[in-house]
Amino acid sequence: MHILLATGIYPPDIGGPATYAEKLAQEFLNLGHTVTVVTYGSVRPNASERERLTVIPVSKVGSVLSRWFRYSRALRKYGSDADVMIAFSSVSTGVPLMFSGLKKPKKILRLGGDFFWERYTDGGGMKSLSDWYRSVCGFWRIVNFTFMAGILRSFDALVYSTEFQKFIHEKEYAGLPKSTVIENARPTCAPNSGASVGRPHQPFRLLFMGRFVGFKNLLALLDAIVNMPNVTLTLVGSGPMEQALRAKTTALNLGSRVRFQAPVSGEEKSRVFAEHDLLILPSVTEISPNTALEAAAEGLPVLLTTETGLSGSGMICLKPLRLASQIASAIRECIEHPVSTSNDVQVRTYAKVAQDWMQFFSSL
Repeated sequence: MHILLATGIYPPDIGGPATYAEKLAQEFLNLGHTVTVVTYGSVRPNASERERLTVIPVSKVGSVLSRWFRYSRALRKYGSDADVMIAFSSVSTGVPLMFSGLKKPKKILRLGGDFFWERYTDGGGMKSLSDWYRSVCGFWRIVNFTFMAGILRSFDALVYSTEFQKFIHEKEYAGLPKSTVIENARPTCAPNSGASVGRPHQPFRLLFMGRFVGFKNLLALLDAIVNMPNVTLTLVGSGPMEQALRAKTTALNLGSRVRFQAPVSGEEKSRVFAEHDLLILPSVTEISPNTALEAAAEGLPVLLTTETGLSGSGMICLKPLRLASQIASAIRECIEHPVSTSNDVQVRTYAKVAQDWMQFFSSL
């Protein structure tokens, strides 16, 4: 079978979608299939990659429309003989797929985020995903329920990472194609990671890891630790809000307790987990945060918003984290009553994820 993966990012770019696409491609190769990856950027295949894997980079230069045109042209060129095509973004790859006019491959959209809600939060909006869908009106309703509905209906099938988002879409959109849930991989615990050894530190070490964007609610996190002198915070990542976060850190006189660090991966990510006491993700909504699963697998407790598709168990504690006061209260509770370090996160390998995809392919 020839499987084409249409993704917005791919290694060496760092991020959950890039990792997911790379791991899934490798597992499809292990099953004997041919894989083509179309991605934005200047990616080049490594010399060690198999001949059955082709990575096609599409330039990000120019306007959005010009990028979409180049991407759709790449899809037509390399996807015309594909059996199945998986798009990993409703807009950045889904729209070019619509433009491509491809008929043969079965087209599947894999959903783990919500484009228009994320744009709403980029503009300062603080409603959760479910609240936003209930309240959206006027221009945003027209755009979301016309443009997005058209994108979703253009696919042969939809694959969600959580029941949480699938439920919202089925409630809000009519006439959707066949859909299922294929959960993300849950990594095995790294041997001798040391993430739970010698904790807690003094002062208590908080960690955030992810994109610096509006819905991550990081400005409220900074407000929350102002009156917590026994707490330090490391912000690992990058994004459009970095300048605002640095400015607020300075304005609140938190420079000695808040540290910024560039994105990490692999062994460096494990080392960062091991150096901290608690991963905190105070986002307005986190549909399926891979970072939380990775941290828990490494032995690092996680404090996560209740607006999520993950369930709270063992190392993952769910709390309302919308307001700075709620964040501060939850942090204090985790310090006084530590989250369990008994790791009961059920392992789910990428091999099993790929098997679930293959089973779904056979049903189309």
